[in-house]
Amino acid sequence: MRTIDADPDEQFYRDTEAVAFPKIDDRQLALLEPLGKRRTLRRGEMVFKAGQRDLPLTVILRGEIEVFEKREETEQILGTPGVRDFVGDVAMLQGTSALASARVKSDEAEILQVPAAELRRALVELPGVGEPVVNAFIMRRQRLMRDREFAGLRVIALRDTREGHQLHDFLAKNHVPHRLIEFEGEPGQALARRFNLTSRDLPALIAATGAPWRRPSLREVAQVAGLLRPLTQGDESEIHCDLAIVGAGPAGLAAAVYAASEGLKTVVLDGYAPGGQAGSSSLIENFFGFPTGISGGDLTYRAQLQAYRFGAKFSTPSQALALSFHDGEEHRASLQIEGCFATLRSKCVLISTGADYRRLDAEGREEFENSGVYYAATALEGQLCGGATVVVAGAGNSAGQAAMYLSEGAAKVLLVVRGDDLRKSMSDYLSRRVEACQNIEILHRTEIRKMTGGKMLEKVELEQLETGERRTVETPAVFSMIGAKPCTNWLPPEIERDEKGFIKTGTAVAAHPAWQKSKRPPGPLETSMPGIFAAGDVRSGSVKRCAAAVGEGGMAIAGVQAALASPA
Repeated sequence: MRTIDADPDEQFYRDTEAVAFPKIDDRQLALLEPLGKRRTLRRGEMVFKAGQRDLPLTVILRGEIEVFEKREETEQILGTPGVRDFVGDVAMLQGTSALASARVKSDEAEILQVPAAELRRALVELPGVGEPVVNAFIMRRQRLMRDREFAGLRVIALRDTREGHQLHDFLAKNHVPHRLIEFEGEPGQALARRFNLTSRDLPALIAATGAPWRRPSLREVAQVAGLLRPLTQGDESEIHCDLAIVGAGPAGLAAAVYAASEGLKTVVLDGYAPGGQAGSSSLIENFFGFPTGISGGDLTYRAQLQAYRFGAKFSTPSQALALSFHDGEEHRASLQIEGCFATLRSKCVLISTGADYRRLDAEGREEFENSGVYYAATALEGQLCGGATVVVAGAGNSAGQAAMYLSEGAAKVLLVVRGDDLRKSMSDYLSRRVEACQNIEILHRTEIRKMTGGKMLEKVELEQLETGERRTVETPAVFSMIGAKPCTNWLPPEIERDEKGFIKTGTAVAAHPAWQKSKRPPGPLETSMPGIFAAGDVRSGSVKRCAAAVGEGGMAIAGVQAALASPA
């Protein structure tokens, strides 16, 4: 029985040991053996190095391996796997950069290495292998994220700066283990001296290889982490696929899982991090199959790994810049992608770009983006609010979920609502919970008018709309949950949209010229251009809920298969 004073991390490590480190049995080894190659290595020889991508699965047949993280002049031993253990984590599924290195510890070792492409095939086709290996990969990454000694990538930044927070946020939302180190502290100063960094070089990124990057862009950070995968091989001018998915929110991720599992060559593009707005939700309590709820980040991360397992390719951050059409050609849709000189040619396209957060119309708001004004309430933002008064603006489910989550650590949460009744826009169970929470104060008919502070937000000015009375509140954070506008500005005029910019589909576009000359009617999620689909929040008439978006992602693939079988 767990004692009251047990360290929660130590308890977690004990409870997850069996899942994280299963042995490969005789049957599993017999299934993997034909896919790989045996190697014999001597003491000190490297199995792989930090920073390598597309690592093979390494099964130890004889001897012992040492997995370690090198940090300047020291090494941290992460594990010493032995006979019938296997080395790796989710980086092998994703093809991202290895965060640690491995070498032979014993005098000699014999290993079986299964190449990354063969491993992904095995995880789909060999269920006796796939389930324990994938579960182990996921659990190892969770353990690594909780390891206080493991550094991963290191971000060195000045205290309370927007740029440092942005790199921290990008890596966190992409589930890359890392540490944010304040330049002003002793660890930050020591690293600055070692790598000859000054305040002008910040924020800086120290890669797993030990190489420093000064003031890196998000694309450079993504390249270091292995998130930004090259879609081309060599100097190709065109890339071909069956389905291009633009936007990796719940709809896009669900579509990626179903499409890849059906054998469609699938490429997924996302401009920041998979998960969309749902990925920023601290707790989704009304999602089917999770009686105690699940965080949006966990839900969408698992979906992404599932899509990887079936062979979908992801590239982040990769912004779609333009869409054009080539009638009569098999790969009729062309996508121009930020930072990619080749054109992505696809037989079908799914637009699941969701919507961008609407900005508060408050004086001074621009000065505090990511330094006081936030659009997600996760553990990352919650750390900034401990014991303080925080403000949440909005009256929908996302605002209610944020208020409930923040109330656990904040002294007080002010929920700023323009209307007079939460139940008009928030689920009944959630509105009742918000109203019953003792440290949440609901300010009806109220708006934020002004924000002030230094480097970080310090105060906001609120106005009661009926009386015109204003009050000033000291707060380090405002969470804006006031809705969103569709991300459709990049689309050509051939894609019909409603008066608010959401994409029309199905019967609403049947009269479009492209369908008038077609042999078949548009599918329920097909746009005004045959073979181009829309799903999730970006679609006109969609139900703005996570589960609905997931359902639409699955429905869209049924439409894609029909379109491929019977072109317009």
